[in-house]
Amino acid sequence: MVTVSTDPALLDVDAIHRWLSTDAYWALGRPREVVDRAVAHSLNFGAYDDGTQVGYARVITDRATFAWLCDVYVDPSRRGEGVGTTLIEAVSAELAGLRVRRAVLATADAHAVYARFGFTPLADADRWMVRGYEDGPDPRPATGS
Repeated sequence: MVTVSTDPALLDVDAIHRWLSTDAYWALGRPREVVDRAVAHSLNFGAYDDGTQVGYARVITDRATFAWLCDVYVDPSRRGEGVGTTLIEAVSAELAGLRVRRAVLATADAHAVYARFGFTPLADADRWMVRGYEDGPDPRPATGS
């Protein structure tokens, strides 16, 4: 039976990094230091079967008004067994308990999966904006002596 926990001490960050950096289309090549920082500053959900991590989801949130669900991943050997459903049910319950006003996510191919949990396309997409920093200068202020 798969259980889900938000206890960061249980996370297998080696597995998470391997999954994301080698198999997740949205995170291919993601460096370990980036995964470490992301895990450290997010609400993390691990799915476990008999103590072995078989899935992961990460939520970026202020725990009051907004959440972004990302990095949802199920070990390929466990896909089709309901691990993802169990994981997203736990995420949904946690966010409902936090009473956030809005949760968003981005997906290229799993719209039907997330629709079962109440996610819909943005009705007011023209209000949302995005800025990428991948190829631009570092937006953080310089520090130094």
